[in-house]
Amino acid sequence: MGSAVPNKLSISDATTKIADGTLTSEALIQSCLDRVSERNDIVQAWAFLEPDLALAQARKRDQQKAKGLLHGIPIAIKDIIDTADMPTECNSPIYKGYRPDKDAAVVELLRNAGAVIFGKTVTTEFASTFPGPTTNPHNPEHTPGGSSQGSGAAVADFMVQGALGTQTGGSVIRPNAYCGTVGYKPPYNTYDKTGVKPLSSTFDTVGFMVRHLDDVPIVSAVLAGRNPVKVSKGIAPNLLLHRTAQWDEAEECVQNLLEECAEKFAASGASVRDHSFDEPYDNVQAMQRVVMAVEACRDFRKEWTEYRDLLSEPFQQLLLRGFECSPEERGAAEGLVKHARENLPNLFKPGEIILTLGAPGEAPKGLHSTGSSIFNRAWTFFGVACLYLPVTKGPNGLPIGIQLVDPLNDEARLLNAGHWCARALGLTIT
Repeated sequence: MGSAVPNKLSISDATTKIADGTLTSEALIQSCLDRVSERNDIVQAWAFLEPDLALAQARKRDQQKAKGLLHGIPIAIKDIIDTADMPTECNSPIYKGYRPDKDAAVVELLRNAGAVIFGKTVTTEFASTFPGPTTNPHNPEHTPGGSSQGSGAAVADFMVQGALGTQTGGSVIRPNAYCGTVGYKPPYNTYDKTGVKPLSSTFDTVGFMVRHLDDVPIVSAVLAGRNPVKVSKGIAPNLLLHRTAQWDEAEECVQNLLEECAEKFAASGASVRDHSFDEPYDNVQAMQRVVMAVEACRDFRKEWTEYRDLLSEPFQQLLLRGFECSPEERGAAEGLVKHARENLPNLFKPGEIILTLGAPGEAPKGLHSTGSSIFNRAWTFFGVACLYLPVTKGPNGLPIGIQLVDPLNDEARLLNAGHWCARALGLTIT
């Protein structure tokens, strides 16, 4: 998936070119900056971007020996993740101009791996529902998703090779779905969340957006502080076709896509069988919202007490939901989370990969909403690994695709399934 235009290179191709001397980090960063200059008035992906700072990092990388897996590669950071040399404003007037004292743990790992921290991407307010100005790169009249909206849009529009996001409900997978990029949400607590503004600590998970499957183990290894997993790309997966209890809320185009993909996978040699959850796991979305609201009102008590007028109406309603939650409702929801995560090995066998939707359809029209996370919240509730693959475009010309989930959290196995499925579909992301 190489290209003569540096900003369109995958991470793996760009690192190879930097290593063999056919590309400099400065040239790569300048190509990305040129793309930003060309497109950002429309896409509006950036909360903070200082070209001189990005170029200075790149020139420093070009003067050094390669120091890690991402040497010279531009990575964008969602603006709820602390950066010592850039503001972290959380899309809130409360934090306007706020400069953290140090980098978040994941940002420090990226720098140590040689990455160029390119800039900060637009987030919804505190990674909740109130959107920023970012538009969908495929059609600016449509949402890019939330809450990692700037990260998804920036990667999809070739402004940067990769970007960090976070998922508390569906905010890594859904922007990838709406923008047409490859997304990875690791198992809960795989990456250190120190320095990430919390919304709901039980669910908050750092993830990322890239454009190529081969880039996933590279970025994941850096963020986890280990070597990349070895991915076997030829093993036909054991797939569980999971339509979810929310199937009727999905658009016909993605319903048809999921069914067609399942048929192609079966015809190509995969084991495919239907799967559904029994009670009490058949509809955990409501319980996820309860726990999120309860934890949000704890973490944002200061903002609620001292700066309530500066909080959006939707965010105030989220906090009120948490404050008004009864002890019985809170206890039931928190108990189910604990039970569900502990009981997963009893629900699935090693090697089973869930095949499901990543979003209910194409990106909705309008920027007042970031779309629905109904096909993401269950997997965030369980804390399991999710991989999103863009497959085609829907009737409105916007991306649609599929989500693969490993309920027992084996990254290598999930990525093998992703590569196998991509090849079976003839996709160019491998």
